Parts: sequence; C-alpha cells; structure tokens
Amino acid sequence: MIKHFLLSLAAVGGLAQAAPSLQQFFEPAHFKDAAISPSGRYVALRVGDNALRDGMVVIDSETQAVVGGTRLAGYDIGAIRWVNDNRLVYNVDDSKLTAGETEFAPGLWAINRDGTDKRQLAEHRIAYVIGSLITRHVEPWNTFLMNERGAQDSEFIYARRPEWKEGSHVVERIDLIKLNTSTGISTTVNRPTAAQGWMLDHRGEPSIMVSLKDGKQTIHYRAPASREWRALSTFTAYGKDDGIEPVGFINDQQMLVKARLKGDKAALHTLDLVSGKVDPEPLVSLSDYDFTGSMVYSDKRLLGIHYLGEARSSIWFDAGMKAAQAEVDKKLPGLVNIITPPAVPEVPWLLVNSYSDRQPHTYLLFNSKTGQLKVVGASHPDINPAEMGNQEMVKVKARDGMQIPVWLTVPAKGGKKLPMVVMVHGGPYVRGTEWGWDSDGQFLASRGYAVLEPEYRGSTGYGLNLFAAGFKQWGLKMQDDIADSVKWAVEKGIADPDRICIMGGSYGGYATLMGLVNDPGLYRCGISYLAVTDIPLLYDGSMSLLSDLPEDYKNYGVPVLVGDLENDAAQLVATSPLKQAARIKRPLLMAHGSEDRRVPFVHFKKMRNALEDAKADAEFVEYVGEQHGWYTLQTRLDFWGRVEKFLDKHIGAGAKAK
Repeated sequence: MIKHFLLSLAAVGGLAQAAPSLQQFFEPAHFKDAAISPSGRYVALRVGDNALRDGMVVIDSETQAVVGGTRLAGYDIGAIRWVNDNRLVYNVDDSKLTAGETEFAPGLWAINRDGTDKRQLAEHRIAYVIGSLITRHVEPWNTFLMNERGAQDSEFIYARRPEWKEGSHVVERIDLIKLNTSTGISTTVNRPTAAQGWMLDHRGEPSIMVSLKDGKQTIHYRAPASREWRALSTFTAYGKDDGIEPVGFINDQQMLVKARLKGDKAALHTLDLVSGKVDPEPLVSLSDYDFTGSMVYSDKRLLGIHYLGEARSSIWFDAGMKAAQAEVDKKLPGLVNIITPPAVPEVPWLLVNSYSDRQPHTYLLFNSKTGQLKVVGASHPDINPAEMGNQEMVKVKARDGMQIPVWLTVPAKGGKKLPMVVMVHGGPYVRGTEWGWDSDGQFLASRGYAVLEPEYRGSTGYGLNLFAAGFKQWGLKMQDDIADSVKWAVEKGIADPDRICIMGGSYGGYATLMGLVNDPGLYRCGISYLAVTDIPLLYDGSMSLLSDLPEDYKNYGVPVLVGDLENDAAQLVATSPLKQAARIKRPLLMAHGSEDRRVPFVHFKKMRNALEDAKADAEFVEYVGEQHGWYTLQTRLDFWGRVEKFLDKHIGAGAKAK
C-alpha cells in the first residue's frame, strides 16, 4: 500500500486551516496545466480564478519571472502546446456558459511566448471571432489539437479534423492536417482510407493511422523512407480483446504495442515494423493491471514510459532520468511525481507534476544538475491535505467468486460504522478511477462519509476476465458486484448498514436506479444523474447513448456489450429502470442536462413521468443548457449543494432513525 506523506507547508505554501467549502472543491483549478518549452528554458501555465478568465502565463524556468502570455476578454484559454521555443498554440473556451449554450468551436490560436504575433489558425462555428484577424486565412472550425506534443522544432503542428456524417453527431472520419502556425497555410496528410485515429512517431511525424469498418479495426503504418501506408494488423474491434494497440516507437524498426498475448492482462510488447511480428516476451507487464501508458521522448529518442497501475508511475531507460526520478521522490516522499523532460533540452530543468490521494496537483521545476526543486503553482491551494481522506485499493470477492477491485476512501479522522456513499462510475466499459486526489470523493469524505467505488465487471484496465464478464450484464452481475462490495464494507465494520446511499452518473446513474430496484434493503437512498433509464432507448430515433461515436460501434459493439433488442428483449425489460420504476421505494434525487447528447433528455423525462405516476419519493432537477456533465461552476455548486443536503437528510447527521 502506498504510504501517505504530506508536502511541507513550505513546499506548497499558504495551506488553509479550515475545512474547504463546497466552492473550494468544485471551483476551477487555480493552476490547470503546465507545459515545459522544448529547450526547458520556459514553462507555460494555464491559470485562472473565479473572477478572471483563464489565461496563459509564460515564466522563465530559472528566475520564475513572467516573460509573456495572454488573456482574452470574454473567453478562457484552453489546451496549450509548444510549437517551438518561441511559439505556442492554444484553443479557447467559455466556462461561463453551459455546453448547450456554447455556439462556437474551440478554435485555434498561435502566439509568441512574449505575447506578440498572435494569429488565429482555425475559425469558430459562428460568424464572430476574437479580434480582427478574420481577414487572414483560417482553417475550418473543426480543427483540433492532438494530444501528442509533436516534434516542437519547427513552425508546424499536426491537427485533427473530424468530419461528421451529414445530419448526425457521428464522426465519419478524422483527417490529419499539417499546419504552419506563422503563415496559417495547411496541407492534408494522405491516407489510404477513412481514419478514426492517428499517432505521431518519436520524431513527431504521423506514422500510425487507425481505421474502422464493419466491426473490424485496422492499424496502418507509414514508413519514413517510402512514405507509403501499409496495413500492419486487422482484428475484431468489439468484444474480447485480441488485437494490438499502438503505444509508441523505439526507432524506425521497432514500435511498442499493447497486446494480450499471455494470460489475462495486456502488456507492452515490441513489434518489428519490417516483419509485422510482435515479440511474445513483454517489455512491461503488470501483475494486477492491463498496461496503460505513454512514451516519453527527448531529442527524438525514447527515455522512458509513464504508466498507470494502482497509481501513475514511470519506468526510465535513460540513466539521467532514472537518477532525477530518485532524487525527486526522495525530496517529495509518498507522492506521485510525474516528470516531463523538455523535447530538445538546452537547460537542466524538468517539469514535475506531484500529487497524492490527499494532495491535489502541484507543479514544480527540478534542476537535474543542482537538485533544486521549486514550486510553480498548485491546482487547489486552499485544500489542506491533512484534512483529506485516505484512499486505498481493496479486493472484494463477489458471490460467484470473481475478485472485484474496489476503491475505498475514509474520512481523515477514520472511524467505524460510518455513513457511506457508493459511487458507481460511468462508461461502463472504462476504468473508474485511480489513486489520487478527486474532488467528488474527497468532498464526500470531508463531510464524514466513507466512499466506496467498485470497479465492477465490465470495467477495463484490470484484465480480460473482469472486462468480458460484464458483457450483457447491465442490471445483473454488474449490479451484484456493487451490492457485494457494499456487503463487504458492512461486514468489515466500515459502513453503517442503515446509512448507505448509492449514486452515479451516466451508466452510474443507471446502476443507481437498478440498485434501488434490485436491493432496496441495502440502500437508504439514491442519487442518479445523466442516467440511462431504458436500454432500448439507446437504439431508437431519439439519438443514442453512442450518438457522438461511430455508427459502427452502435451496430457491432452495443449488441455484444449491452444487449440485442430482439434476442435479449425479455432481459432488457427486466433490467430497465423505466419499466421497473414502480419498484423504487427509496428517496431519490435525479438530475439531467437538457442538451445531453450522450444520454438524451428523453431518458430523464420518461423516468420522471414514471416515478411521478408511481408517487415515488423523488426530487428532479433539470439543468438547462448542460450536456453530459456539469460544465459551469454555477451548476456544479447547485448540484453538489443539493447532494450535500440530500445525504445529510437521509444518511447524515440530519437523518432520522430507520
């Protein structure tokens, strides 16, 4: 188990002594992100507060003096990337509007680090733009930054351009463009077929393209010498995982792929780009987790790998980076310390992102020559780690013997027979959480609740057996895993059996409703938001749960993972909260966004009508303009304020005896 140590007050500076308020948990982070320049000489920070729009500040790594940046009137700076040591690109956002009110695309802008030569690179969805650069050539609004850093050694970047199927939210293909950030001139990268994904190699050049057709996924590779695309591998896209997933490159002859060749867990393997064969011996494998990670490059060579196990960590092949990690971990014990080196280093400064289950993210700079470590900024400086709960991973045996990973967070003061909130993650075919500070769970812990987060069957990241066991198990064994986790917490004396509430969003909202249907004696109340309320509604003309994902997924993935309308009709009725609404007898809080595309508002509307007809003890909240999540601070504060009062009334200090 990871031991808990706290950064010294001198390290993080000015920590609050009082328990954080609702707003301190859910307000935007003060420091949202940090990016080190290619040389390491500068760091770009995305900063904000409740009064000002999010801006970008560029500081000198050595002196921490501000040397540039920008802030826009009426808009927030979004994601930031370095193009080269003098130039950056960023998109914009508007945190004051709900997602449904946002009538513009993020757009794309470039600027020199000193704030000069600002250029609009991509237009917004609607006619107006920021500033007067509309007369210059700009790319279409559907031009987005890639997640990868790129080469950072020229004026060019690569950007994604999704193209939607006419009249729908379905992405038909994703083109890749090469864009000059100084002139605005672009070219489209050639492709052999419609693409659904792209990956850059160790030089920052596009070398992998992923296509999807008729339930089959194909990995295409473009060799740097020939510049011609060829298919590396084709496999079934949905169901049991028998394919490969590109992760990164070692050099022009070897690529790194995620594959499940031996046993239950996916590992990192080397693929020979000439023969197309995968080395059966893994380069990196984890005993309890599927490999998930990313490559760390500097000077266009592979230095190491960032990966996710119980927590995030790093493997370094480079001796210098290995030594730097050891020194940083010594100075900041008990914390996750993720180090990012510059792409083309000229100075010894490295960027460090440090956090724990109790401490929010803190950004620091580390000098690998002198050992100096200095704080750049903290995401939530008013959060006192000493007042946060302790999070740990436990294993719970389900009723059929399957081992279920479960995250448990208990209040800082600990205790036995605590009131408990069971938080069910969405997806459902994703990993729910990881070790680290989380505003939702820590807010509940700060109010005295134990928090239980089961990684029920169907969850990814814990091996094929757990994932595949969730096929067509909505409301059935997936639901049993959640209930068995709760019973474990009661048996261990952690939870008071009379004070347990279940809550979740999206699939978690569905599981909350089905929890009240299947196990009314287990839960005192439920909080369901953005919830799927009827599986057949995923298929009908009101759009679908997967409406903003490829049509191919709806046709080939949903029948395998969730259920087939004809063959599984009886099961879908039995596991429909809408059809079983009259069985919900416990107090319920339901919330939904009026513009939700992933789970359309009709799910909420029909469920509300059914519960009102059944005279259920339910409270309903509609957030006008919100989509699949709470976008504005106003909505977050309202929702979590309602949650706090609802929990206090039913399982907290204000609860009446059962």
